[in-house]
Amino acid sequence: MSVTPYQTLAHNDEFISRHIGPNSAQVEAMLAELGVNTVEELIEKTVPNGILKKDELDLAEAVSEQTALAEIREIAQKNKVFKSYIGMGYHDTYVPNVILRNVLENPGWYTAYTPYQPEIAQGRLEGLINFQQMAMDLTGMEIANASMLDEGTAAAEAMAMCKRQMKKNKSNTFFIDAATHPQTIAVIETRAEHFGFDIKIGNPETDLEGLEYFGVLLQYPGTSGEIKDLTAIIDQAHAADALVTVAADIMSLILLKSPGSMGADVVVGTNQRFGVPMGFGGPHAAFFAFREKYKRSAPGRIIGVSIDARGKQAYRMAMQTREQHIRREKANSNICTSQVLLALMSSFYAVYHGPDGLRRIAHRIHRLTAVLAQGLEQAGVKLVHNTFFDTLAIESDSTADILARATAKEINLRQLGEEHITLSLNETTKLDDVSELLEVITGQAIDATTIEAELATSEGIPAELLRTDDILSHPVFNRYHSETEMLRYLKRLESKDIALNHSMIPLGSCTMKLNATSEMIPVTWPEFGRIHPFAPIDQAEGYKQLFTELQKMLQECTGYDAVSLQPNSGAQGEYAGLLAIKKYHHSKGEFDRDICLIPSSAHGTNPASAQMAGMKVVVTKCDANGNVCMDDIRAKVEEYGQRISCIMVTYPSTHGVFEEEIVELCDLIHSVGGQVYVDGANMNALVGIAGPGSFGGDVSHLNLHKTFCIPHGGGGPGMGPIGVKEHLAPFVAGHPVQPVPETDVSNGVVSAAPWGSASILPISYMYIKMMGRQGMKQASQFAMLNANYMAKKLGEHYPILFKGKNGFVAHECLLDLRPLKEASGITEEDIAKRLNDFGYHAPTMSFPVAGTLMIEPTESESKEELDRFIEAMVTIRKEIAQVESGEYPKDNNPLHNAPHTQDDVMSDEWDRPYSREIAARPASWLKQHKVWPTVNRIDNVYGDRNLVCSCPSIEEYMD
Repeated sequence: MSVTPYQTLAHNDEFISRHIGPNSAQVEAMLAELGVNTVEELIEKTVPNGILKKDELDLAEAVSEQTALAEIREIAQKNKVFKSYIGMGYHDTYVPNVILRNVLENPGWYTAYTPYQPEIAQGRLEGLINFQQMAMDLTGMEIANASMLDEGTAAAEAMAMCKRQMKKNKSNTFFIDAATHPQTIAVIETRAEHFGFDIKIGNPETDLEGLEYFGVLLQYPGTSGEIKDLTAIIDQAHAADALVTVAADIMSLILLKSPGSMGADVVVGTNQRFGVPMGFGGPHAAFFAFREKYKRSAPGRIIGVSIDARGKQAYRMAMQTREQHIRREKANSNICTSQVLLALMSSFYAVYHGPDGLRRIAHRIHRLTAVLAQGLEQAGVKLVHNTFFDTLAIESDSTADILARATAKEINLRQLGEEHITLSLNETTKLDDVSELLEVITGQAIDATTIEAELATSEGIPAELLRTDDILSHPVFNRYHSETEMLRYLKRLESKDIALNHSMIPLGSCTMKLNATSEMIPVTWPEFGRIHPFAPIDQAEGYKQLFTELQKMLQECTGYDAVSLQPNSGAQGEYAGLLAIKKYHHSKGEFDRDICLIPSSAHGTNPASAQMAGMKVVVTKCDANGNVCMDDIRAKVEEYGQRISCIMVTYPSTHGVFEEEIVELCDLIHSVGGQVYVDGANMNALVGIAGPGSFGGDVSHLNLHKTFCIPHGGGGPGMGPIGVKEHLAPFVAGHPVQPVPETDVSNGVVSAAPWGSASILPISYMYIKMMGRQGMKQASQFAMLNANYMAKKLGEHYPILFKGKNGFVAHECLLDLRPLKEASGITEEDIAKRLNDFGYHAPTMSFPVAGTLMIEPTESESKEELDRFIEAMVTIRKEIAQVESGEYPKDNNPLHNAPHTQDDVMSDEWDRPYSREIAARPASWLKQHKVWPTVNRIDNVYGDRNLVCSCPSIEEYMD
């Protein structure tokens, strides 16, 4: 047998053995089960020889955890943490330590998956209901979703939603207030270009008259700090049969009249300053709130209140659940990854501080801004606006001198034009900081303490714009204000969920692998967290080094020539890759290439992304073995020829197979000038084995939250960088505020921040460093070993739907449950819920084939854990047999009634043909430890018919 990671280990290789689950004895046992002698033999029999990588990855040798942490500490220290007053939607903030330690740094929260199985995700779902309620309260809107990627993306999604709603309005013009943050404008302009919309930027008070438009975006307060009553503008837009979106600052909404009360139709913004570090751009959660009548057209996910089988209140994802997989190119959006972990942090920030605490914070920020304004005016400095919340704009003919003094004091201000500077105060600003700012701007020593003592009122907010209604009145925002109470509340929620710190999560296509502690540690360092995304780039030398090194690593792992780090989700990476293809074709004068070929087995975000890129989706068939049907692709190439822009193909396939004809497919598309987009969702089977950029791919997105160990965070954050071949490199996204090296801003902007969610990139950097060239390849090899072992053992009890030509699968497999369903009436959902009783999250249900379970064990699970899951599935198969034989009634059996709660087993009555022990402890290991589902099977139909997406009423809460 060949050498495994557990033999002849050098000290620097220790992390590999901690990341990869099976030890050498387990490896031998699994290989024997599969009838192969080595892992290498398994790979050779699984992966087509024509694409196998013949040489080793050009990566450094693996280093120990301690060495990697020391190296990244040196990188971090090259970043300069200045005091940031740049604003533009990004502000320094305090992360409450109880949230930092118990949520952001807690694998019980950050390793969980998207709550598609709500019975074992009630903690996260309650936190997201709190988030939605917070957004609704502060914006004055009737409904909110469970977060978006960032403010720019949310505003772009609002534009698209407004167009969908205003079908009778034939205009294609979207109006943007010139006072909007420039990064938001850039993201909207890119989205509009490919939707065929026209963008008009101007002053809404003067430029809307006589204009035909379907929607308006207003910034509140404006990017330079001015506060205006928006009511008249909104009324004017409504009279013109248009809808209005307001991009609002969440902290200002504590004190300001809500956009909803002024008539807004959609309100968006970022929650960053509610206890989430700036992180050089992210990750951050954005809020998206809207009128209830638009709920069927809203993007993203909505958490709703339903009931379980006992009539108990329970939370679930409503309506939008995987809607892009169902509706595909007709989906409202390609949004897949939201920002659950960050949304939870910001909602817990609101819970911890409560309305009174938030008012204190907001009042203090505003008071300090008023002191600064008073001091500047007394010193003869001209303020551009006489209204403000936290941001002042000054006019000066010596901006260069001011900025030089600021830099000398390690302060960042924002230059807005030749003669204007803006500065935004924040939660961390102190009175001494105001004195320092006065000195920087005026060149004189001015004591802010004296000004504060003499300042009678803070008059930056006009009286008519002060908020008068109650906010955050629900009990959850008014109870947990001591650290003891907050700690226990967070623990209660965490204990309702299953995450990777409890058991394996065998989700096909989602790669729920180890998120090592050493990888996570740098994320919370201030050198990464407290840098403003638009700080001068010479203050981010550490980030620059990190980006450069990580890009080279990812290039080597994929076979591509360049990598763009801007997309901050996998779906956004798809979009960015398609735009690069489109720009490339246009650069050659080929404007008629509008066809995107997509196999029927593709991820649902693929057709949704193509539709957003302005392409026409043409679906190609799959053959009986689940492979892309080459005959059909040849027919499509013959039919569409020079109209073909690209094909989007997932490799290995979504069916869990390495298709033999992938090189021929790439050559065929290239023969007519088309491009090949290889979906990177399954890269966990490819790194070190075969590079998509080497076997014919032109572009791929990389789910760093899958293959490269960024945790899923309960449904986000994610990162979706794209790798491209040399000819596409000139066409990747740029940025108008913070230039990205070797990019052109005319290519468009897909994320509000230039490097997306930059502060989580250290996770992937650490992973690759600690795995090195050997470990990265072994991760792919052992992912396939584990998957084939599981397929072999489960195949003795369930049909495996697709296999490769030698009978092996890739890194995942599909169990075909349709024959069992026909014989017993037991569904894939019944099996999924029964797995909850064993302490397992279910595999992916009914995707890509209805009536199946898609299982991916990953390389991080030991044989012992695989065997536990196999035992659970075998036990379930025996229970299905008991239903088939009539021993259990079809409507009263352990699967139909699953999951079982403590309410079930402690009930005085028990009318079931199986014991309470079988119900709740169907496996021996559950006698040692069990996670109890806190609700029974949730009624999805009831939840959609009776949509409630806010916290329960006070009366229900108290009951």
